[in-house]
Amino acid sequence: MPDRHLLAFDLGAESGRAIVGSLRQNKLTLEEKHRFPTHNGRIAGHLHWNLLSIWEELKTGLRKSAQGIQLDGIGIDTWGVDYGLISKTGELLGNPYMYRDARTNGILERTFAKIPKEEIFNATGIQFMQLNTLFQLLAMRETLSPLLDIADTLLFIPDLLNYLFTGQRKAEFSIASTSQMYDMRKREWSTELLQKLHLPLKILPPVIPTGTVLGPILHDVADECGVPQISLIAPGCHDTASAVAAVPAEGENWCYISSGTWSLMGVEIPSPIVNDKSLKYNYTNEGGIGGSIRFLKNIMGLWLVQECRRQWQKEGHEHSYAELARLAEQARPFTAIINPDHQPFLAPGEMPQKIEQFCKNTRQTIPASPGAVIRTCLESLALTYRRTLEILQEVTGKKIDVIHIVGGGSQNELLNQMTADACGKTVVAGPAEATAAGNVLVQAMALGDISNLPALRQIVRESFELKTYQPKNSSPWDAAYARFKELV
Repeated sequence: MPDRHLLAFDLGAESGRAIVGSLRQNKLTLEEKHRFPTHNGRIAGHLHWNLLSIWEELKTGLRKSAQGIQLDGIGIDTWGVDYGLISKTGELLGNPYMYRDARTNGILERTFAKIPKEEIFNATGIQFMQLNTLFQLLAMRETLSPLLDIADTLLFIPDLLNYLFTGQRKAEFSIASTSQMYDMRKREWSTELLQKLHLPLKILPPVIPTGTVLGPILHDVADECGVPQISLIAPGCHDTASAVAAVPAEGENWCYISSGTWSLMGVEIPSPIVNDKSLKYNYTNEGGIGGSIRFLKNIMGLWLVQECRRQWQKEGHEHSYAELARLAEQARPFTAIINPDHQPFLAPGEMPQKIEQFCKNTRQTIPASPGAVIRTCLESLALTYRRTLEILQEVTGKKIDVIHIVGGGSQNELLNQMTADACGKTVVAGPAEATAAGNVLVQAMALGDISNLPALRQIVRESFELKTYQPKNSSPWDAAYARFKELV
């Protein structure tokens, strides 16, 4: 295998990074070259991404990453569902909406009044969430937005950034699968469903396999950044697809939690599960590496902690994440239990007050300190993981012995141990940079340097330090889980 230097742009809901992965003798090292906020804000009462700011940061990251080395490829991964619309002549039509915008409030109920949810699920195999692309587009139809009729192409956020770099209007498989507009069994757009909902088919781009080399970046972009026309490669453009690629697992009896703002917990399977059980439990079938399926559940995740911290900052009380974890560890266990996926928790702002209201409504003791609030969030997440694990085993028929936690949340040692205790399973944490690692290594697969997914995961195991957590005292968790099931 030749030495490779590959650039991963890994964009999350709070921040983005430019990370150079260097692959030498089957060992991967990662070096962060640039970090930047992924700004969003309100324009005319709606939440939008600041796409121009993000684009400028990517170019800055490219300049910094190319200093002193020859880059062999560039790959971009981001969150799912959000999109931009491109005109026939190439212009971006408006600033992309942010998935937490309130325009989709109530859209599920209004849509199900027109077409049964069973029909939508059968056509897509995707979990129902009001933020899914399908429902964002239906919200545009409801407000009589002219942009859908003007648009020539819809591009999801990583595909849109790929377009800015290369001029190619293509959708990568894993990111297209998050939209609830793609038939995961037929592996094509759900055209019949979209026609029934009066959404335009002409805006749907061709879907390309994960690992496709899109081609060199545009000459003017390369010239502006002072770099050659480097090849741009579509990794798992949905960040979770890249993260799951880098799960350092062996064998069959494992599941993953990609832990960050969202927790995505699931298994890797060869074909989608679209049946009454997966619909009942609202599980999803999303695209993975090599055409595999990520059968998973989206869980609100560390968004709860992030929003509590943000609110306390706004009120003049500064707490680092490390301090909040320490305070949570010292707090009394199981003061209260919340449902992390409670609908009001989705919107930004006043999270501690929302948690207090949930506890009032469910007649529980209100956590009275920052440590108690954060412990409530973490314990409730661990209990949600237990419920999710039970359903994964029921629906798939798989026995799961090991939970792999990857992503930034894998550094939360308290939550890792809580997960082991709540689920009664071995937890393996790391790598924290799974998304960037998966992005880089899928690029290397596309260049022919790695033969298959097991070989890719072998490189991950040999390149990163992992930490194992064994379950301890489970009886308090059993009692808490009984309370949790009554609430959810």
